[in-house]
Amino acid sequence: MDKPKVALIAGPTASGKSDLAVRLALASEARGLPATVINADSSQVYADLSILSARPGDEEMRGVPHRLFGAWDGAQGCSAADWAAAAKAEITEAQDAGRLPILVGGTGLYMKTLIEGIAPIPAIDPAVREAVRALPVSDAYAALKAEDAEAADRLNAADTTRVARALEVIRSTGHPLSHWHGMLEGGIGNEIDLAAMVLLPDRDWLYQRCDLRFGVMLERGAIAEVEALLSRSLDPALPVMRAIGVCEIAAMLAGEITREEAIEQGARATRQYAKRQYTWFRRQPPQNWTRAERYDSQFEDQIATMLRNLRLT
Repeated sequence: MDKPKVALIAGPTASGKSDLAVRLALASEARGLPATVINADSSQVYADLSILSARPGDEEMRGVPHRLFGAWDGAQGCSAADWAAAAKAEITEAQDAGRLPILVGGTGLYMKTLIEGIAPIPAIDPAVREAVRALPVSDAYAALKAEDAEAADRLNAADTTRVARALEVIRSTGHPLSHWHGMLEGGIGNEIDLAAMVLLPDRDWLYQRCDLRFGVMLERGAIAEVEALLSRSLDPALPVMRAIGVCEIAAMLAGEITREEAIEQGARATRQYAKRQYTWFRRQPPQNWTRAERYDSQFEDQIATMLRNLRLT
């Protein structure tokens, strides 16, 4: 039996993914298979981050159903496992309705978890977690180097979250992360016919778009969006509070930096994030995922390729 079709469009921020997803959905519908776009971006899942996450509006959606955009309240963090469970449900619902699911986003970990599965790591001992999280990142990294050298070599020594996670896993479970990652479960990769495309346009062009993007967000209401978010007095450690633009605008509202400095810092953070995404998407996805390295505002070549891969031509 043929496996159910799923399309996936990935790439760094500002690469045009959302536009391509809608255009592909319309092209698929014109060939008799309506589509549903499903968000795979860790910022666009939050209802509080409409402008700062560049979430598509009604006009940009062009009548195509969109799911998991703004689906989480900022007070509740959305982990890769949380998102994957929700995405599976949306994919099933779309397929049951005779629609093509089109995943679109820039969060590689979300996609990797959905397709490959998640490591069945037992719950971390609260005492271990508290002790590890209390360590300065330099001390935690030194301990990780001694207890799980493989994980330490793979991680950035200044990455507080990932270093602490690796250290608490080996201390709580007695096994390194690599042990658990070798036991992935729950992925849907073998159950679907996946047609995937990664957008990797010219870096200079991409970074120029990043530079322009943050200033435009301020003009479109990002300041009011952050004011509303700050009024909720949420835990600063929540993902929504660490999203690009929130800290910069919060500092501006507090009088710590000027508007121009906020724009400069926000643009730089956006550029750095896009650079990390670009590197990840060049190296991590399987080789059978199509890489599109030329930008086309109409995406004619990319759509034609995706339709062929989906056998809709």
